[in-house]
Amino acid sequence: MSELLNKKALVDIVANQMGMTKKAAGETVDLIFDEITSTLKDGGKVDISGFGKFEVKTRAERTGINPATKEKITVPATKVPGFKAAKALKDAVK
Repeated sequence: MSELLNKKALVDIVANQMGMTKKAAGETVDLIFDEITSTLKDGGKVDISGFGKFEVKTRAERTGINPATKEKITVPATKVPGFKAAKALKDAVK
């Protein structure tokens, strides 16, 4: 097993395990990622049992400092994706 699991490696694993072509496996992986993204974009949550939960979190507006000028600036509120690992994943990694 490699130390880095990227999309290409994931597609290869799905293709080999499921007896699919790499093209079909790539489409399957893309579909899964697209559905997760779409659900989060629409304000929903994604809960994958035994793996974890994805949800959108809101960061409040805050005051920051421009490191070049030392001037105070306002950093606007923003939404960011968040992930919380399930107990089973945490235990598997220990």
